[in-house]
Amino acid sequence: MTTPAPDIIAAFTPTGRLRASINLGNPILAGRDPATGEPAGVSIDLARAFAQRLGVELELVVWDSAGKSVDAVTAEQADIGFFAIDPLRGAGITFTDAYVLIEGAYLVRDGSPLREREEVDRAGVSVMVGKGSAYDLYLTRELKHAQILRAPTSPAVVDTFLAENADVAAGVKQQLEADMGRIPGLRMLPGSFMQIRQAMGAPKGRGPAAAAALAAFVEDMKASGFVAQALQRHHIQGAAVAPAAR
Repeated sequence: MTTPAPDIIAAFTPTGRLRASINLGNPILAGRDPATGEPAGVSIDLARAFAQRLGVELELVVWDSAGKSVDAVTAEQADIGFFAIDPLRGAGITFTDAYVLIEGAYLVRDGSPLREREEVDRAGVSVMVGKGSAYDLYLTRELKHAQILRAPTSPAVVDTFLAENADVAAGVKQQLEADMGRIPGLRMLPGSFMQIRQAMGAPKGRGPAAAAALAAFVEDMKASGFVAQALQRHHIQGAAVAPAAR
């Protein structure tokens, strides 16, 4: 592994440090260590590894939702971030290829008449999503008849779905499964409504050479087994390492 050229390092560290935007709203990627309270997870491991590759100090910029993390990188308040790839976000962020694939799923009450995910997009059905999340952006484009309601963050989706008496909660499958474990009377609709492609990203203004360096880093982390080991180390189930970029 060679240290990147000085101009690449400078592109990622305008403050002298690598500022990594971390979204705690996706339990697949990041959370807080129960023992220390510090951010921990796959995205933090990748951020540390990239800082080491650049030979610089890492600074974590932590948010409770994907939307805030996207805004931070777009506004260049952070130098890299970890996001689901989405064309709307691509206006201000250059994405690598995906490093992890996860599923977006629907959750309903046991007594709901809905049995299949294809039944969700109907007039009179309300769907609760996390504001600014990948599945908010996706479902806003895809659902033509159902009403979309928004919780302040992804982890708050199920509680808000119950409080506001929505018909469906939409989110990352593992988050919904965790909510089912603490709240009785809920079930998941079969299958997934989308595959969420989690990638790294940098502000578009950092230039094509920086974007290429970040993309190469992600491919190295997949090929070396780093991403697979991080998923295992953090006991993440239901997520898959993305295939190599074509």
